[in-house]
Amino acid sequence: MGIVAIVGRPNVGKSTFFNRLIQRREAIVDAVSGVTRDRHYGKTDWNGKEFSLIDTGGYVVGSDDVFEAEIDKQVELAIDEADAIIFMVDVESGVTGMDEDVANLLRKVDKPVFLVVNKVDNNKRAEDAVEFYALGLGDYYTIASINGSGTGDLLDAVVEALPEKEDIEEEQLPRFAVVGRPNAGKSSFINALIGEERYIVTDISGTTRDAIDTKYNRFGFEFNLVDTAGIRKKSKVKEDLEFYSVMRSIRAIEHCDVCLLVLDATRGFDGQVQNIFWLAERNRKGVVILVNKWDLVEKDTRTAKAFEQYIKKQIAPFTDVPIVFISVLNKQRIFKAIETAVEVYKNRTKRIKTSVLNEVLLPIIEQNPPPAYKGKYVKIKYIMQLPTPQPQFAFFCNLPQYVKDPYKRFLENQLRDHFNFNGVPVSVYMRKK
Repeated sequence: MGIVAIVGRPNVGKSTFFNRLIQRREAIVDAVSGVTRDRHYGKTDWNGKEFSLIDTGGYVVGSDDVFEAEIDKQVELAIDEADAIIFMVDVESGVTGMDEDVANLLRKVDKPVFLVVNKVDNNKRAEDAVEFYALGLGDYYTIASINGSGTGDLLDAVVEALPEKEDIEEEQLPRFAVVGRPNAGKSSFINALIGEERYIVTDISGTTRDAIDTKYNRFGFEFNLVDTAGIRKKSKVKEDLEFYSVMRSIRAIEHCDVCLLVLDATRGFDGQVQNIFWLAERNRKGVVILVNKWDLVEKDTRTAKAFEQYIKKQIAPFTDVPIVFISVLNKQRIFKAIETAVEVYKNRTKRIKTSVLNEVLLPIIEQNPPPAYKGKYVKIKYIMQLPTPQPQFAFFCNLPQYVKDPYKRFLENQLRDHFNFNGVPVSVYMRKK
């Protein structure tokens, strides 16, 4: 597939246009400038031709803002990656110095560049658009990305300019979401893994605002890594933007297969990290806990063990969760973290034959039957795994209503001991035979 990058100064409507094309509200849109910070990818098609879109942050030259320099780097990387470039300007504000800076950058690029004048929704504005010839990029296209007018002609020209590439049938890849509090090192973790500055990293919390996918291949296993915004307490979420970011992160947890929960070792496994853990558990997702910044902790031979026991105490009764101590800064054990996540994904998608389940567990149940209730004895006759995306098991018996939670936990522990469901919530149901 061809790749098209959307560039321009802040607040010209790039993300609105991006969302319209991919037909999902993926990129956050707000009247505040500088909302989009990372490169943001999506897929769309026009006239039967599929292509990838990159939404970028607004390009600003010579700003003192710590984010602007990083955003500019992201824009340059996107231009580098793309086969064609949509340069968006805003008819309401006319040609600005920043537009000229972007035009200067694009004139050096040996790729098709489409100058697009946005917010043109009446004839008067169509006449005003003439001044954009001054940018020296030739003809322009007028559109209104809020309602889609004019986008047809633009997309006809864009797909015409894209190189012909072979069609490859894409499979649904597993999704690993990197989640945690703000500033725990989530974006740095992904940057370290893929070996490029894919995400903007600063020591200001709330840098990442969208949940963003990156395709990644390791250990012969391909999957999508999803970087998410940090999730913090509702009472601390002040601006609308951050509220949307947190909602995206929660949605990323709901739609992933495995959550890599990154926590800051210097802050510990606090209440907010526990909330994120239980959110993943309630959604029946695989979980790997990554203790980041381990290099900053003073330690002796027992520190890691003690920290692990402290975490397991907080997450009981779901304690069968892998904990990996990492340092993103020193690239310590970051690949071990991914290897563990791949194992957890395999555990979550594992299918166990009914015959094997019954062969292994029925003798154990016979030796340790459920406690009698009101003089009635429960007899479990048969076990099967249910055809669900995560491990769920049905135990068929004569009196399911008399089997209480402690015995269900005993059954879950037996399943874990014999079949390895490390990192994965397991559901046990009692059914009438």
